[in-house]
Amino acid sequence: MGLFDKLFGKKQQQESLDLGLQKTREGFFGKIAKAIVGKSTVDANVLDDIEEALVSADVGLATTVKIIEGLEKRIKENKYLNTSELNGIIKEEVKKIVVDAPQDLSYQHYELPTGHKPHIILVVGVNGVGKTTTIGKLAHNFSMAGKSVLLGAADTFRAAAVDQLTIWSERTNVQIVKKEMGSDPASVAYDTVISGVAKNVDVILIDTAGRLHNKAHLMDELSKIKRVIQKVVPDAPHEVMLVLDGSTGQNALEQARHFTAATEVSALAITKLDGTAKGGVVLAIADQFKIPVKFIGVGEKATDLLVFDKDDFVSGLFDKQ
Repeated sequence: MGLFDKLFGKKQQQESLDLGLQKTREGFFGKIAKAIVGKSTVDANVLDDIEEALVSADVGLATTVKIIEGLEKRIKENKYLNTSELNGIIKEEVKKIVVDAPQDLSYQHYELPTGHKPHIILVVGVNGVGKTTTIGKLAHNFSMAGKSVLLGAADTFRAAAVDQLTIWSERTNVQIVKKEMGSDPASVAYDTVISGVAKNVDVILIDTAGRLHNKAHLMDELSKIKRVIQKVVPDAPHEVMLVLDGSTGQNALEQARHFTAATEVSALAITKLDGTAKGGVVLAIADQFKIPVKFIGVGEKATDLLVFDKDDFVSGLFDKQ
C-alpha cells in the first residue's frame, strides 16, 4: 500500500467525513431526539419538529418540503410509523433527494479525464470562501497521485492571495506563474497556460479574484480570461469550479444562483463543513443545481478535501447515530 492509498483510502476518507459532519449530525439528530421523546408514533408535531431540524441544518425550504412530503407519504401508506424507525426512514428519504443529483467521480483517486492535456481548471468564488486554500489542497492531492501541477496566481487584486498561493506552491513543491499585484489577470492566466503546455504538465489550476457576484464587470473579466486561454488551448477551461463556504448556509446557495446565472460553472467545491452545523446545505445544493458537487472540505489538512460521494455523505450524516 502506497502513501496515497494510506491517505486517501476509502476507510480514511469516511472517517474524515464522519468527523467533519459531526456538528451537523449532532445538531440535526439532537433536535429529532427531542421531538420524539415520550412518543411511540410519528405524528404531525413530530413532522413539524423534523422540518425545523432540516431547515436549521440549512437543507433549504424546497428540499425540506420534498423530504417531509416523502415522510408524510410513508405515514399514509404504513398507517403506523414507529419513532424507533424514524432515523432509517429519514435517511431513505434523503437518499431519494440526492440519488438523481448529478455526480462525477472522475476524481475519485485524483485521476484526470483522458483525451486532453493539460487539464485546465478555472477556480472562482467570492473572497473568504476558502478558494485559494482549496486550490492549494487540490495541488497537493494531485501531486500525491503522481500528477504534475502548475498554479496560476490570477487573483492580482489581493497581494495576500498571491502570497498564499505561493506558500502552497512551495509547500506542495509545484510550480507557480505569478506577476506583480495589479497585473492583468487574463495575462497571468495566458502565461500560465503557455507555460503549462510547454512543460507538458497534467493539470493547471488558475486562481481568480474573489468576485462579488453582483458586479457585472468582474464577470466580464472571467469571460476575458476564458477567451485568452482559448487562444492556446481551444477547449479550455475544461472546468470552471465554484468554491462555496458551507458554513454560510443559505448564503452559499444564493452565491451559487448568481454565479451559475453569470458564468458556465461546471463543478462545485463546498468548504468548511467541519466548522458548522449547517452541512445540510450540501443536500440543498445537490438537489437544486444540475452541477456536480465534486469536492467537500471537512478539515484543515489537505487530505480533508474529499471527493464528494453522495452515498458516503448520507452515511456520514446518519450511520454514526
